[in-house]
Amino acid sequence: MKPPYYAVIFTNKRTDVEDGYAKMARNIEDLARQQPGFLGFESARDQIGIAVSYWQTLEDISHWKSNTDHLFAQQKGKSDWYTWYKVRICLVEREYGFGI
Repeated sequence: MKPPYYAVIFTNKRTDVEDGYAKMARNIEDLARQQPGFLGFESARDQIGIAVSYWQTLEDISHWKSNTDHLFAQQKGKSDWYTWYKVRICLVEREYGFGI
């Protein structure tokens, strides 16, 4: 990815409820990959979950946020799967790395 682009950082703490979570997470990631402006996805889970999706524009992010299937997953997250979550939207102006 060549900056500038946007990162949506989703941090969360899970409940003990598993009921459909793994399947929904896979489906939502697959659906996000099909959206206009989607650039990539990274995630990790230990004490908290961190998922970062990358997008070309703020408009692309807004469209993804209002996607019907994504809205359903958000509601299930609030009612069943998360004790808390936070979303941060950041402009990536520069990136660098090693061994990637």
